[in-house]
Amino acid sequence: MGQTAADIATIGRISAVPAMLQVIREMTGLRFAAVARVTDTSWHACAVLDDLEFGLKVGGELDLVTTLCHEIRSAHVSVVIDKASEDPHYHNHHTPRLYRFESYISVPVFRTDGSFFGTICALDPSPAALKASAIQSTMESFARLLSLQIEAEESQQQTEAALQQERQTAELREQFIAVLGHDLRNPLFAINVGAERLLRKHPNPATDPIVQHILNCGRRAAQLVEDVLDFARGRLGPGITLNIASSQDLEQTLHHVVAEVQSVHPERPIQCVIGDLQGIHCDRDRVAQLLSNLVANAITHGAPEGPVQVRAEVREGVFMLAVQNPGQIPPAILPYLFQPYSRPASDTPQAGLGLGLYIADQIARSHGGRMDLASSAEHGTLFTFSLPLAPETRA
Repeated sequence: MGQTAADIATIGRISAVPAMLQVIREMTGLRFAAVARVTDTSWHACAVLDDLEFGLKVGGELDLVTTLCHEIRSAHVSVVIDKASEDPHYHNHHTPRLYRFESYISVPVFRTDGSFFGTICALDPSPAALKASAIQSTMESFARLLSLQIEAEESQQQTEAALQQERQTAELREQFIAVLGHDLRNPLFAINVGAERLLRKHPNPATDPIVQHILNCGRRAAQLVEDVLDFARGRLGPGITLNIASSQDLEQTLHHVVAEVQSVHPERPIQCVIGDLQGIHCDRDRVAQLLSNLVANAITHGAPEGPVQVRAEVREGVFMLAVQNPGQIPPAILPYLFQPYSRPASDTPQAGLGLGLYIADQIARSHGGRMDLASSAEHGTLFTFSLPLAPETRA
């Protein structure tokens, strides 16, 4: 019954079937019409139009051997009867007597692969001139159309099932990443604290370089874990959490971010122009994280021959934070840069998880702001964080 139930459900999702049965009803005058799923052992109604009070509902079953559909399944031909009691072949047949009909028509429905699916049939206790009409050819056309609709509907269902499976897999993967990141926090914190303590309390020229290397790697790993957790908050939770406050030292914080990145990349010039940012309501640490991600991205992926430019200012009631670097991003990549795990195609192995721009975009959205991106061969690549300010902040 499992596959039969699926076939009944498939027919039920095809919106053209009720209209098809209504057309048959109006063309023939026959007051009962149905689409039947017929196998070698069963007959089930997939769709029903019943003005006779025949009593058969969708999903209802008839004894297969009592139906003419059993013979149609074997012979693969249509059956048309104007008046069963006078028909030379069917006047003594058990089916018309059992179901008390005079007029009857049934055409086979084949799947697109040629296998037999069932029938479209109609009947009535009163005789009708069916053989002299075009109803047989019309119903056979309906059967071919239904075959195509069945295949299309089953294909769509398979696609939706595969998509749902992919979504579930993606959700499990993201939940795993979140749990893994959370569980890594404590041991990494212990490693970093231990390395800092060794350097501070037990200095040793022979081992200090190794301990410092451990500390640097631990900090880098801790930052990767924080990126993973921010990703999980953005994808699985309510979004990146913020601690909004009036930031009196935002200028110094942004200068510190630039200096920190510059110390790691002394060979790359970074030009920084930061205006008066007193009293801007934001999460200072998150804005610093956004800037750090943008500058690191510019240095890693931008053209190496020119400077990275950082600008921060309030312009017409909007806080603007912009990072520009030489080099153009291919237009085909632009729509995907703020998606997680995205990074420009390269043959060179790259550090990081490809979450920097995604997290920057999530920080902007959590603030009620936005990230914009423009890239051209003439002007290079410009990332801009825009945050409209409340009236009291503008003043």
